[in-house]
Amino acid sequence: MCGIVGYCGKEPAAPIILEGLKCLEYRGYDSAGIASICDGEMLVKKDAGKIDEVERKQGIGCLPGNIAIGHTRWATHGAVTQANAHPHSDCHGRLAVVHNGIIENYQQLRQELIDRGHHFTSETDSEVIPHLIAEKMEGDSYSLEKAVLAVMPRLEGSYAFVTLAIDDPGKIVGARKNNPLVVGSGSHGNYIGSDALAFARHTRKAISLGDNEVVVMTPDKAEFFDAAGNAFSKQPRELDENWANNCKDGYEHFTLKEIMEQPCAIDRAALQDGKKFNSIALDILRAGQVVFTACGTSRYAALVGRYLFSRVGKKFSEVANASEFGYFVDSIDKNTVVIAVSQSGETADVIEGVWAARDVGAKIVSIINRPNSMLEELSHHTIYLKCGPEVGVAATKTFLSQVAVFYLLSFSLVNAFDEAVEHLGDMSGKVAEAIECNNSNLINLAQKLKDKNDFYYLGRGINFSIATEGALKLKEVAYVHAEGMPAGELKHGTLALIEQGTPVVVVCPDDYTYGETLSNAMEAKSRRAYIIGVSDRESDIFDFWVEVPRVDELLYPMVTIVPLQLLAYHMALARGYNPDKPRNLAKSVTVK
Repeated sequence: MCGIVGYCGKEPAAPIILEGLKCLEYRGYDSAGIASICDGEMLVKKDAGKIDEVERKQGIGCLPGNIAIGHTRWATHGAVTQANAHPHSDCHGRLAVVHNGIIENYQQLRQELIDRGHHFTSETDSEVIPHLIAEKMEGDSYSLEKAVLAVMPRLEGSYAFVTLAIDDPGKIVGARKNNPLVVGSGSHGNYIGSDALAFARHTRKAISLGDNEVVVMTPDKAEFFDAAGNAFSKQPRELDENWANNCKDGYEHFTLKEIMEQPCAIDRAALQDGKKFNSIALDILRAGQVVFTACGTSRYAALVGRYLFSRVGKKFSEVANASEFGYFVDSIDKNTVVIAVSQSGETADVIEGVWAARDVGAKIVSIINRPNSMLEELSHHTIYLKCGPEVGVAATKTFLSQVAVFYLLSFSLVNAFDEAVEHLGDMSGKVAEAIECNNSNLINLAQKLKDKNDFYYLGRGINFSIATEGALKLKEVAYVHAEGMPAGELKHGTLALIEQGTPVVVVCPDDYTYGETLSNAMEAKSRRAYIIGVSDRESDIFDFWVEVPRVDELLYPMVTIVPLQLLAYHMALARGYNPDKPRNLAKSVTVK
């Protein structure tokens, strides 16, 4: 779960790499570094810390040269130290590599290399790569790309890596297996990154590298090779203009900006192809079984989707944790539709499950936000959320857009796509209202509750999904233990944890669940809990009322989740944390 950037061109490379790393910092921010070549010398600067800290300490953006690679890390192997930061080099410092993924057989490779006289300076799995490549270049006089092609079959696991070498200057070579790598071509040179966001300000033309493919970049061109070393051509795709904008636009944090963008996000998510949705709906209706696979926030959105499919389309479906989905592939067959939900389109657990489902003939429908993703390559149908970049690690606008897409799909099951679009047309104003009427009040609530360390979120039916997602947001950014559950389950154990002042958030809009959910809230209140009601209908049971606009009952998730996102955001600030960069978490989980 790391960010890779490379540039080879006519301009000073390090400032471009630094800019790209800042765009990708949401992918990992415990250390960073850049390697460049200038006047026949390999220059490497790196350190532990966030990118701005590393730049202050090391001046990584000031390295000379017109060719460079960079990396922002989220640790998987080895502690967060300067030595473990990327780039990594060979024994003689003539070659540098940045890597994302996990080399599963690195211990075996490392011992073999040590036995042959190599010396290692880090604890990482990544460091075996430059040593293996250097051996091929030194011992067999291979070019950089030929050495990379020779080393790739020896690497077990997943990887995307980019390398440059003094002994084969003027080029950057990149390779990929089960991790994303995207190439961009511009008028001033060529770019490579884990995500097109790294270079979207410089070019809108992007080419995704496929599994076991290699790219060789020079200032003038990018050439592609398959695993056997055969050259082939690839056509670039135009990036949506939204992907060139990842500025805060005056907001203190990306998280707040992206919460505030949600009214527009709903409008964009609704701009879908009705014929495509109707085609996907027919596949779903014909399927013997429908299974959603997703992680985290996307899984909670899928729970909303499951409810909508059942309520509107009368189609039963199941939601599987992506990390567990592979254990149930024995029940998947050609009569199954798998709906894979992933903001990034590169979540490792989701992709592994989709691979397994494809192998047994299942039809794959993916719902993603980021273009040029691996999940798109594996899918028979792809639906884009059209949110533009979401930089905050905690998903906000992508969740709401996923819910909007599921709303459209559910109505497509009954041939009512246009009706659903019409309903969503009113929702941007309702979401804006939910933000406007609650934001300042939630600042005060966060101050009141900032020292509380346990929250419980309750909901029934479709609102249970919002309770779980609201709890996740609080955990992610404010580091508060929060548990979301069906309201009826409160008395089956959790009620024993309720004591005076315990915050209990009750998602209970005035729908068919209102009365029963209030009864559960009363059970908590009788144990002196502090009841926060999220509803369009006030109640004496509430100690604090989070008022939301009245909407159709199937659309309540879109207005109830927004104040819960704001509560988590303001709780993070009240407790002194940066909501954009929660500890131990990264945006794109590309490792298992």
